[in-house]
Amino acid sequence: LDCMGCNVCVVQCPTNSLSMAPAEGELAQQEVFDYCVAEVSDKPEIQDATVKGSQFKQPLLEFSGACAGCAQTAYARLVTQLFGDRMYISNATGCSSIWGGPAATSPYTVNKEGRGPAWANSLFEDNAEHGLGMLLGQNAVREKLVAETEQLLESGADDALASAANAWLDERDKAEESKAAADGYVAELERVIAQGVADVDLAKSILADKDYLAKKSIWIFGGDGWAYDIGYGGLDHVLASGEDVNVFVFDTEVYSNTGGQASKASNIGQVAQFAAAGKDIKKKSLAEIAIAYGYVYVAQVAMGAKPAQLMKAITEAEAYPGPSLIIGYSPCEMHAIKGGMANCMVEMEKAVDCGYWNLYRYNPAAPAGKKFTLDSKEPKGGYQEFLMNEARYSRLTREFPGRAEELFEQNERAAVDRYEHLVKLKELYADA
Repeated sequence: LDCMGCNVCVVQCPTNSLSMAPAEGELAQQEVFDYCVAEVSDKPEIQDATVKGSQFKQPLLEFSGACAGCAQTAYARLVTQLFGDRMYISNATGCSSIWGGPAATSPYTVNKEGRGPAWANSLFEDNAEHGLGMLLGQNAVREKLVAETEQLLESGADDALASAANAWLDERDKAEESKAAADGYVAELERVIAQGVADVDLAKSILADKDYLAKKSIWIFGGDGWAYDIGYGGLDHVLASGEDVNVFVFDTEVYSNTGGQASKASNIGQVAQFAAAGKDIKKKSLAEIAIAYGYVYVAQVAMGAKPAQLMKAITEAEAYPGPSLIIGYSPCEMHAIKGGMANCMVEMEKAVDCGYWNLYRYNPAAPAGKKFTLDSKEPKGGYQEFLMNEARYSRLTREFPGRAEELFEQNERAAVDRYEHLVKLKELYADA
């Protein structure tokens, strides 16, 4: 009943099992929906970090109100399926803050245990720092819990409490393990308080902050206007800090939310506000700037092109005990794709196939020789056809035909050079 009619699910279904039909005259859909929510069982045995397994996990983002077919929500939804019950999200102002926190409602939700993403919006210029503050704040609380737990152990805890406390101390910095250890620790704290067999005041103090016992997953969301432009100074500062934060950039290659202005993520020949005759400077390589630090996990992804690579990037980034940056190609209504946003995922695949967008991962934690992975294959051709499939480029051929031909040639030449450069990077890191 909350279908937005974008048709992406129909286009993407690998078995052609879906079709669009009017809600009127169908079965009692509310009853079917209620039955699915109430009766369809959880299936933890098939829930994992694969493309298929992840889709059996509950999304903790729903009914966002974004533009129909928006790629940003697909990425964010997937992240909540993997880590949503222990997520903090600092969201830069922009499209993702509008669909992420509209007035009086929130699309972020909770599971049956009442756990879900903790979300806050910050400004364009300081969102990365705001997200870092979330990490440092909860770290301070957890350090206090460590000190109190050690004090509790020294005060003479019985064997069961000591075992649970030590298990939590050992596992506290591990994602899944810390959740189980925290549950066991909380149960023992509640027991000793009821029985009065330990330092009750200290146990109560620890329980007051029990939500911080499980390791949290800190995410910083925003668009290219924030990451490449207005908030870049702060983003660079946070990536350089070495702290364990995860940044996800929804790259639409334009300021989508404020009217379609050109950003440093916009490409050569793209028509946008302040680039009405086509942008004549190539796209900024934010990913390579971050790779240069040597200790930042970096990935470029495109869900519609290679979902398995996207899954690897997200799970590797979250597991990496330092800063990570994932840049996701995000087709937008501003691109004016032929056939509409129902073809959002198809357009991502075309972008990767022709070499317009490259997929790769840089993992500082990987063994020597395997730190850089080029996940894109050699471009298949059809580059100019890809550009002409989107009005943000094709309109230039009508308004400035001579300039369009020149800029589009530059655009393709830059793409060829970029891929050759990535191949050289792969060879370089193979020896490192």
